Amino acid sequence: MADPSSYRPPPGSIPTDPGVYRFRDRNGRVIYVGKAKSLRSRLSSYFQDIAGLHPRTATMVHTGASVEWTVVANEVEALQLEYSWIKEFDPRFNVKYRDDKSYPFLAVTMGEAYPRAQVMRGAKRPGTRYFGPYAHAWAIRETLDQLLRVFPLRTCSNGVFTRAGQVGRPCLLGYIEKCSAPCVGRIDEAGHRQIAADFCDFMAGNTSRFVKDLTAQMRAAAVDLEFERAARLRDDIEAMTKALERSAVVLGDGTDADVFAVADDELEMAVQVFHVRGGRVRGQRGWVAEKDAEDVPSLVEHLLLQVYAGESADGIPREILLPVLPTDPEAMTDLLEGVRGGKVALRVPHRGDKRTLMDTVRRNAEQSLARHKVARAGDLTARAQALEELSTHLGLDSAPLRIECFDVSHVQGTNVVASMVVFEDGLARKSEYRRFIVGKDAPTPPDDTEAMHEVLTRRFRRYLAERHDLGEDGRAKKFAYPPNLVVVDGGLPQVNAAVRVLEELGVVDVACVGLAKRLEEVWLPGEEHPVILPRGSDGLYLLQRVRDEAHRFAVTFHRERRSKAMTVSGLDGLPGLGSVRQAALRRHFGSVKKIRAATVAELTEVPGIGPALAEQIVARLGGVSPEPAVNVTTGEILD
Repeated sequence: MADPSSYRPPPGSIPTDPGVYRFRDRNGRVIYVGKAKSLRSRLSSYFQDIAGLHPRTATMVHTGASVEWTVVANEVEALQLEYSWIKEFDPRFNVKYRDDKSYPFLAVTMGEAYPRAQVMRGAKRPGTRYFGPYAHAWAIRETLDQLLRVFPLRTCSNGVFTRAGQVGRPCLLGYIEKCSAPCVGRIDEAGHRQIAADFCDFMAGNTSRFVKDLTAQMRAAAVDLEFERAARLRDDIEAMTKALERSAVVLGDGTDADVFAVADDELEMAVQVFHVRGGRVRGQRGWVAEKDAEDVPSLVEHLLLQVYAGESADGIPREILLPVLPTDPEAMTDLLEGVRGGKVALRVPHRGDKRTLMDTVRRNAEQSLARHKVARAGDLTARAQALEELSTHLGLDSAPLRIECFDVSHVQGTNVVASMVVFEDGLARKSEYRRFIVGKDAPTPPDDTEAMHEVLTRRFRRYLAERHDLGEDGRAKKFAYPPNLVVVDGGLPQVNAAVRVLEELGVVDVACVGLAKRLEEVWLPGEEHPVILPRGSDGLYLLQRVRDEAHRFAVTFHRERRSKAMTVSGLDGLPGLGSVRQAALRRHFGSVKKIRAATVAELTEVPGIGPALAEQIVARLGGVSPEPAVNVTTGEILD
């Protein structure tokens, strides 16, 4: 780790203006982003008494190798820039509010010509309206099933929608009148969009208008003796009422608000938020995050920044109820009002219904933290202990904070692929995973050691080429960071292949081990006998998780490649043209389309293809009606 005094900027060179600062490690990677009203005061606090810092902050300062800053005009600009950099660089030492599970939303794709209602998880997409989150996906489906009686908008996928239009028949929902069937022209685009807009209006809380309209229509139908229509409208009103009964009325004044509560201890914190729309609880959400030395107002500020800064205007309510106000409530209010395009009030409730609701949310946060601690008791300690055990047993200078594991997958030398998975601080970092196609230019399929040599060579050549190649924004390329430890799936031959690559490329300060599956032996380069880690050790468990994840990732990619290779291309059944020569043709030309366009002379350039066989290939593929490509598994004719 670096000595903080080696990169401490002279205090006189740091401005006293507000701004945003970034700590980088020795590889130029951004590891922390923060903001300050006075950059000089804030940055000086990191270097004056390292021993007095919070352990997480002290580790960050020791891991860093440089610090830089950008001056801004005011606190609002600082908040915006801080959020932008955290999203862009994903610094490892910034507190991240992650869901303790993935919450589903009811989404309506208003950006499509024919909007669709569906269950969605993950990142929000532009042009889509979201309602929730809900605790369970089945709750969304039950609510949607009831409301489709009144708002028969489309719920099918794009593939089903297109096929229904081609055959001229709607799906089952169209026949039972739970879809207006725009796929077959029962309703035009404008009419279907109006149904979707009314559905969104109802879900947003404007429910009384629809109930009143349907009630008036039902009574008018009864007066006109249209009893069947009146009965249907009565059932529609009941469906609406049941959907509304699922949401408890908590605020009688029809308030739109998000209610936050925080429960914390020395190491972690739990956050719960209730989304109240039209006075009813429409959804609930929770996070559990590691805690550093920040006080609760600073935590609330970062929480609001991460929850709302990337939201659309309709995702921010008029009122946000908090346990305490953020550090700078005026700046945060200005930022949220700029995103929402309207007034936003940050309040701490002290009495009445809102205080009662806040207490309910706080109890949920406390229970969430308690469940998390029971489920993951000792997890943070176990991760630290696992890294320390690996450092001790493998003879490393420091704990391997970044581990990369490589695995090769194939079936008897065909469709050879490899995977690279990355673990940082003992946790998987899936955005850094990579897949490799191996042996594309080799005359014969490579064996395991040759494949491992090729993959590691490609990975570390990219590292050497990109390690100093930072863009103007300071963001490094995908292979610019070296691992502390390379793990290969296999024994001593695979380890030796990996070490040979590092020696050939002159890469230093990267340790390499192999983990053999049979007895879970750890092989070190140059050692005659393996290292046997205790069976119950956290270090061995971490290595197994890394190895198993690399194996899963490689096998998944291999199955994808093998499935594509099972497609008959029109070359099968040609005498003298077996799988080896077909593979050679594909490697040489890259695709069946290019093989079809090749001349006899071009085909004979491929090893193993003589003039007579080349003429047969041209005759087979170059005819007026060449055999179609067929998927062996499904029998589907491919283009």
